[in-house]
Order: sequence, then structure tokens, then C-alpha cells
Amino acid sequence: QFKRHSVVASTVSALSKSGLAPQRLLLEITESLLMSDTDSVLEQLRQLKKLGVAIVMDDFGTGYSSLGYMLKFPFDRIKIDRSFVSQLEGGSESANSVVQTIIALGHTLKMNVTAEGVETAAQAAVLQGMNCDDAQGYLFGRPMPATDIPALLMKSFAVEWTKQRRTN
Repeated sequence: QFKRHSVVASTVSALSKSGLAPQRLLLEITESLLMSDTDSVLEQLRQLKKLGVAIVMDDFGTGYSSLGYMLKFPFDRIKIDRSFVSQLEGGSESANSVVQTIIALGHTLKMNVTAEGVETAAQAAVLQGMNCDDAQGYLFGRPMPATDIPALLMKSFAVEWTKQRRTN
């Protein structure tokens, strides 16, 4: 869609058909998209941002020029690649330093930061200690059909409600 210059029109159409407010849409892009026809892609991203759509840099830190792209375009959010997250609880000082640096960079640039691939409570605790804004991964849930989400939310609500009743 970016190569055909149709991503903006497709997004406008999808928002119109769905009734979704543009501010509720997050479009994730990878650095590889920016490496081809950069000026055209950046212009389309700017148009999407004007609509109110949030742009997320996915797999941050795995490419060669991520920092350069951070200066060219103000992303709303960056996502830390799971390859860094998976090394957090192994005691890797390098992995911890890289993750902490990405979080600090994101916050300095006024972006939210999401860690991908969180699979253990220990990883989640390390990320929380580093003030990472959000985390996603199998620790929190496996991919599922949208039709299963209401039941999952009700189950979560019931567990929290039961915990509150026990403490009161």
C-alpha cells in the first residue's frame, strides 16, 4: 500500500466503514518499510498522522538506521523487539542496558514504549522497574479470535472482583 501510495486512502476508507475514531488506531511499521522510498513513505506517514492516526515503530533497535528515522519522523510509540526482552532475566547487562536506553530515548522524545515478547513475570518486573509504559506477550495472553475477548475480560473482571471482596 505504501508503494502504491494507497495507504492513506485505504485507512480513510477503513475508518469510515468501521466508525473507528482515528485516534484509536495504531499503525505499526517496521524500519524496512522506511528503507525503501523514504521520502514517499514519510510523506504518507505524515498524512496519516494529520488524520489523527498514531504511528508505531515496531521492532525498534533491530535495524541499521532507527535513530535516523526517529529524527525524521515523530513516532507516537516505539516497540522494543522481543529479542532484547528475552535476554532480560538471563542477567545480560548488555540487554538490560539496551532496553533501558531504548526506554529512556522513547521517553525523552515524548513517546510511549511497549516491550514485545514478555513471557515471564521476571521480564515484566524488570521492564516495570525500568518504567516501560506497556508490555505484551504470552505472559498476558495468547493470540485469540476477537469473539473470545469478551469472555476473557469477564473472567479477568471476576478474578479481580473476588480478590477485592476477600480483602474487604
